[in-house]
Amino acid sequence: MKGLSMAASRTNRAWTLVILFLAAIIITGGVISLSRLSPGQPLTITGPPDEQWQGEIYIGGGVNNPGIYDYRADDTLESLVGAAGGPIDGVEPAGLELYVTGTESGAQKVDINRAEDWLLEALPGIGETLARRIIDYRQQNGPFRNTNELLNVTGIGEAIYRQIKPLITVAD
Repeated sequence: MKGLSMAASRTNRAWTLVILFLAAIIITGGVISLSRLSPGQPLTITGPPDEQWQGEIYIGGGVNNPGIYDYRADDTLESLVGAAGGPIDGVEPAGLELYVTGTESGAQKVDINRAEDWLLEALPGIGETLARRIIDYRQQNGPFRNTNELLNVTGIGEAIYRQIKPLITVAD
């Protein structure tokens, strides 16, 4: 009987050591991850050397005043989020939506024939419902031939279209 008790004790010790080893790995990984996430120097938006540039950026998600804001090459992400009223209390940086809408060297535009719903939702005035309607429209009618066809999507009128027209394109 004593031999059986000693074997059980050794098994319990082995499991205890395995659990402690795994806990140490998890804690070490957490500490390393947190150290990489700690705030460092502010992110600066910069352009090509010796070239002054500016544009617009859509700031949404977890900010107090989402919208389109002008930026210059020397603006920081922190100053841009501050211009949008700052982050909503408790929102992590991953909860922010940023979309650069244009620069002097050419704007990057959302291709309404290929964009997924989350990207369409980032456009001003387009929420979850309109994004779904855009996707449904192109699935039922084929790809958009030009951006004006967005006016055929229920809920998109002239006002919304004028607001997003500089931000969208259709692929050739």
